[in-house]
Amino acid sequence: MDYQSTNKIFIVEPVAFGYNAETAQNNYFQQRDNAPESEIQSKALSEFNNFASKLREHNIDVKIFKDTLVPLTPDSIFPNNWISFHADKTIALYPMFAKNRRLERRSDIIESFKNERIIDYSVFEKNNLYLEGTGSMILDRVNKIAYAALSERTSKELLLQFCADFSYEAVCFHSFHTVANKRLPIYHTNVMMSVADTYALICLDSIDDKNERKMLTDKLNITVKEIIEITEEQILNFAGNMLQVRNAANENMLVMSQSAFDSLTPKQISKLKTYNEFIVASIPTIEKYGGGSVRCMIAEIF
Repeated sequence: MDYQSTNKIFIVEPVAFGYNAETAQNNYFQQRDNAPESEIQSKALSEFNNFASKLREHNIDVKIFKDTLVPLTPDSIFPNNWISFHADKTIALYPMFAKNRRLERRSDIIESFKNERIIDYSVFEKNNLYLEGTGSMILDRVNKIAYAALSERTSKELLLQFCADFSYEAVCFHSFHTVANKRLPIYHTNVMMSVADTYALICLDSIDDKNERKMLTDKLNITVKEIIEITEEQILNFAGNMLQVRNAANENMLVMSQSAFDSLTPKQISKLKTYNEFIVASIPTIEKYGGGSVRCMIAEIF
């Protein structure tokens, strides 16, 4: 039986977390200030440890890998972009936009899972084609649909290649947010959309093309996903960057950050709680400097 959510995950403990100028070229969620690097790392590590503790308190099966100082990988805390796991025991490796993020791919992590097959798309980096894992693609694993907001980091060509390799249907569109009074592409699909077993969180207002918006909502309706809309302001608080997982008792849990939770309306909270319990972690340093939230921190193991 295929599950939409997993009961096993891994996360990566940071040793040199910080603002990454290479990714900031098109990740407008990142913020920079004059805080010392050591202070940023210290706060991020504290937030990471608290996050890991909260997951385990809710009986989530969590494996932790520790980053290394060499090579320097300030975004290693976001492993879902370079690797994904699949129920047929396949691992997929992905091409990354930022050169220093390509260094996050670790053979020791890959080999520790002893999967039967590896499909390596990272070779497309030499062609300047990118597909950043489950940041670029939101996978409906039961219905075999890959939702993707096309951007510099999400190539339609590679999306279609992934879908051919894994027997998925591609549903692609364009998603934007307002930055300095300009409509600019959202860098990753998983900051504006999350698909769970019976519902989907999505910022429809970020899809400016009405035909694309209808196509997307039609597909979600056909697959019997209740659409729970979130606003552009809420995605700035990472309300789109949530992930449903399962605990040891096979109960659905929705993982989100404190900023995401605080942005939700009482009606949204009530609706989401009919589907799953919440795991809420405060990670303001990671969100501020990394421009990603809890979903980006989780690599699902199937």
